[in-house]
Amino acid sequence: MPLLHLNSAGELPEGVHQATIDDILARFGSGSPQRQSVTARLRHIYALARATGKLERLILFGSYITAKPDPNDIDIVLVMRNDFDVHAYEEETRMLFDHPRAAEAFGASVFWIRPALLLETLEEFIAHWQITRDQTRRGIVEVRE
Repeated sequence: MPLLHLNSAGELPEGVHQATIDDILARFGSGSPQRQSVTARLRHIYALARATGKLERLILFGSYITAKPDPNDIDIVLVMRNDFDVHAYEEETRMLFDHPRAAEAFGASVFWIRPALLLETLEEFIAHWQITRDQTRRGIVEVRE
């Protein structure tokens, strides 16, 4: 599932693009020491989330999936199964599901949800993450196995 080419602004075209974690790491994981550091954080976060056995979907957005040479962090939305209970896991994993602690411990902006808590469809929820602060739309990536 190769990713589309970046546009002239160095971003993915609008839409939800699907890719494997290997495709994402191959495309965005090398370059500056900062980008490599953020990539290592993504690998660790992905491993922790997958190890729960409850990860349904992982969405990436923000500067990591752009041509920006030095992304500050990794921006992630974790969609967990409805039976996910954060308290059932070790401290390091629990930190991942606490936004301020995840920022401090992992250098990542992590949001998470269980679909049963949504007031909209899961697809609508995911599509919302394409909207930037200035209300334009950007491409985001969904990690697929």
